[in-house]
Amino acid sequence: MPQDQPISSSLDRLFIRADDAVLILIDIQEKLLPVMQNQEGLVQNALRLVKFAKIMGLPILCTEQEKLGHTVAPIRDELKGVETFSKLDFDSFGCRGFGQALERLQRKVLVVAGIEAHICVTQTVLHALCDDYRVHVVADAASARFEHNHAIAMQRMQMAGAVITSTEMFIYEVLGRAGTDTFREVLKLVK
Repeated sequence: MPQDQPISSSLDRLFIRADDAVLILIDIQEKLLPVMQNQEGLVQNALRLVKFAKIMGLPILCTEQEKLGHTVAPIRDELKGVETFSKLDFDSFGCRGFGQALERLQRKVLVVAGIEAHICVTQTVLHALCDDYRVHVVADAASARFEHNHAIAMQRMQMAGAVITSTEMFIYEVLGRAGTDTFREVLKLVK
């Protein structure tokens, strides 16, 4: 076996590559958002994630919990043509078509953001981990009504095998280098 093989496998396991990732936005909705902690930061970071995913060619899937309104306007406006799944289950895999949509994409890394961190986000992440997806949870693009629920959710998901990241950490990890046209375009999102 070539000496660099384990290093390459480790890098693929630990780093997010644009050609193997999907952005999942969970329930960032009109009736839920007003009671969340850090509403403004949540929306700004989720919007950055969506714009970045579009620049990098990452597919995006979105869920909406039934009867809680639509995805909030600034994000919804950027999601034209993105498949949105209506659900009653807290776990996004429980809504019809969600798991099949992921399978069709043939990507194994899920980048997850949304609300509420300790309910729908956690249950979706745990299910994804059980289905052998590698999961990165964007902590500053996830929220809950109470900070302690957000903190406990992040800890639980990390202990289960998810990687906890931030919006900028994710963006720069996928970019990988400066000095390109893509870097200059993305820089406008984070500065």
